Amino acid sequence: MKYKMLVLDLDDTLLRDDHSISDRNKEMLMKAQEQGVYVVLASGRPTPAMLQYAEELDLKKYGSYIISYNGAVITDLTQQANIFEQSLSQEQIHSLHDFSMANNVDIITYTSDSIISESISKYIDVEVELTQMKFNKVDCFKTAVTGSAIKCLLLQEPEYLKTIEAKLKKEKPNESVALSKPFFLEVMPQGIDKAASIARLAEKLGISREEIIAVGNAGNDLSMVEYAGLGVWVDNVTPELRDRADLIVASNNNHGVAEVVEKYILV
Repeated sequence: MKYKMLVLDLDDTLLRDDHSISDRNKEMLMKAQEQGVYVVLASGRPTPAMLQYAEELDLKKYGSYIISYNGAVITDLTQQANIFEQSLSQEQIHSLHDFSMANNVDIITYTSDSIISESISKYIDVEVELTQMKFNKVDCFKTAVTGSAIKCLLLQEPEYLKTIEAKLKKEKPNESVALSKPFFLEVMPQGIDKAASIARLAEKLGISREEIIAVGNAGNDLSMVEYAGLGVWVDNVTPELRDRADLIVASNNNHGVAEVVEKYILV
């Protein structure tokens, strides 16, 4: 099988724990692109927090795309324009805030350049550090959110947040819900996930799912790993997901992505 698209999660998959791309991963991804393979980054991160990695990998030069907000936005890097975008309504966001308050979890949402919350926590600090976006601490979340937004993030201790994930899926069937980190619960519009947006992009490019490799490590990557012709976990995958992919490669800190390129693309 000649693969034509390689889709990569960022945090804890392509990126090492220090949020950098290893030289070996970068070298292999450049070789893949030189052979005509689309390298697509697909992350729960907001679009602005992905652009530095797209630039580092020269994705624009090779006419590629990024999928941000866990699938809610697809950006054409050549045109510097979104070719797909779907948001939560103000009503949905306010309802999620009510849910968060009733269940003792923090909630954040996003503008084009900032993170909005009425809470302060160590997990919000992690998201601010990851995205490098401005943090806007507000007195009243509902007053601050006066329109739609791409997604919300619920944050709390991992063991408790797992129970909240199940409860939210039951109470809010009109939203898509997935864990991206043990303490990050992503909430997007119904039908939005990484696989759905990969399918949209593949159709645009005339690529079949059998010609796609997807590599991830967490619950919000499961849809794309199961969708792709070759679904791959890095070795640091969330333990309960280990048997839900076609294969497992080295960890994010040990060039797992490079291993995929060497074994399945540069052959």
